[in-house]
This record gives sequence, C-alpha cells and structure tokens, in this order.
Amino acid sequence: MSYREYSLRALVDRCLGHEDCAHMRITNFSHGRSKPWRYVQVMATRPSGTLEFVFFRHDDGSWGVFPPNERAPMMTFSRTAT
Repeated sequence: MSYREYSLRALVDRCLGHEDCAHMRITNFSHGRSKPWRYVQVMATRPSGTLEFVFFRHDDGSWGVFPPNERAPMMTFSRTAT
C-alpha cells in the first residue's frame, strides 16, 4: 500500500477513514520557509479513541506519512574550455 497521494484529502481518508470518525480536525501545520518541511497534523476522534497523523508535503507535490529526504549539500564543478 502506498502512503503518498497528490491529494491531502484522499490520503487523510485512506489513513484515518471518514466513516467511523465522529470528529476530524487539523491540530497543527507549517507552510513557511522557516521550517524544513511543510506538514499538516490531523486528529480524528473515534469511539475507540483518538488517532493523530502527520502528513508531509514532498517536492513533487505529493503528500506522505513519511518526511521527505533531506537534500545533502553538493559540490559541483564546471569544465571550461581553455
């Protein structure tokens, strides 16, 4: 099962389900450049208890339950004709 979707709503429905949730809400999010990742934290209240998931936005526009890989610093060089 893949836990990456281009629609955040589809991923929330897949992970938390909407049939047996009495209440679902966003409890935290980040959307600025000050944090390394964009994320949304969702809480769902069910008769059996409370579930919370954190969904991360990836560089390709998809959402996932795992954070994106950090970009490692790279050194590059260019060749010039002499």
